[in-house]
Amino acid sequence: MDARLSPVKLGPTVVALPLRTNESRMMDLHLSRRGAVQAGLALSIGLPLGGMASVVSAQTDSPLITKPIPSTGEQIPVIGLGTNQFSVNTPEEMAQLQQVLETMAQAGGKVIDTARGYGRAEVVIGELLETTGLRDQFFIVTKTPLSGDLGSPDGVVQTSFDQLKVDVIDLMLIHNLYGLDELMPALIKAKEQGRIRYIGMSTSTDAQYEGQMAGMRRYPLDFIQVDYSLGNRSAEEAMLPLAQERGMAVLANTPFGGRRQASTTFGAVSGKPVPDWAADFDATTWAQVFLKYVVSHPAITAAIPGTIRTSHLLDNQGAGRGRLPDATMRAEIERYWDAL
Repeated sequence: MDARLSPVKLGPTVVALPLRTNESRMMDLHLSRRGAVQAGLALSIGLPLGGMASVVSAQTDSPLITKPIPSTGEQIPVIGLGTNQFSVNTPEEMAQLQQVLETMAQAGGKVIDTARGYGRAEVVIGELLETTGLRDQFFIVTKTPLSGDLGSPDGVVQTSFDQLKVDVIDLMLIHNLYGLDELMPALIKAKEQGRIRYIGMSTSTDAQYEGQMAGMRRYPLDFIQVDYSLGNRSAEEAMLPLAQERGMAVLANTPFGGRRQASTTFGAVSGKPVPDWAADFDATTWAQVFLKYVVSHPAITAAIPGTIRTSHLLDNQGAGRGRLPDATMRAEIERYWDAL
């Protein structure tokens, strides 16, 4: 193998990638939620289209992991895509995100999570779906506004249809409980009309758990979204058990600890090789260890790690294939993490 290349294992295949320079490593420490991951970080230099296709092909040799939505039994892949960094404008930025979506479809990914509160993200997703013609490949999740005058609840719902350029939205959530009682009737009506397939509500902070659980008991929800990661397991105490009791699917919206906390999560394992036991559940990078841990919880239906990089998208999607940790292995992962 060329001395300038670094072997990276993706599924059963080893792909040779150029070794990254110190400058590129420092850029990732500053910009990437994967600043300290071991060999998998070599992906972040990007690949030409032919090389990307070979990586996708190698990755899809392993079986795709899906879980059912409790209210219908519909199966969805356990690793999706968060788009809180999709508020872009330039043609170059749009082209980069188009490649992310196209690669996700090729890799078997399906769940795309966006929100009105993510700037232009909802509009960008709509434009990309129209440009690529991939609407039918994805399970589109969006959320209502986080602040401001809600005006007409029906109008709030309609804005998402207009911005996403779709006739049907797969899942709409009340975002962090804002306007819950005002907006939920409009969501229920749109679901009855067949315009929204599933409805729910979200939170991303422990301080809202009581309000979230009250809403779960009050409304006929299909989904909830909650913050859950290896470093933040508080949702296990009451939120996740209630979702199981009520037959609600769960999206984990901060599987790396959140946008601001991800550097701390990956920093905790900086310089540490992925343990040998990770091979028992087909994880080859720390990102995959973290994601497989999250989606192996019986209550979690899917995780939605955010990224604007095709390389990270592929790494994340790799966590949605092969095996997941069982209860014994989950305990081992927790012991390892808690001892750091």
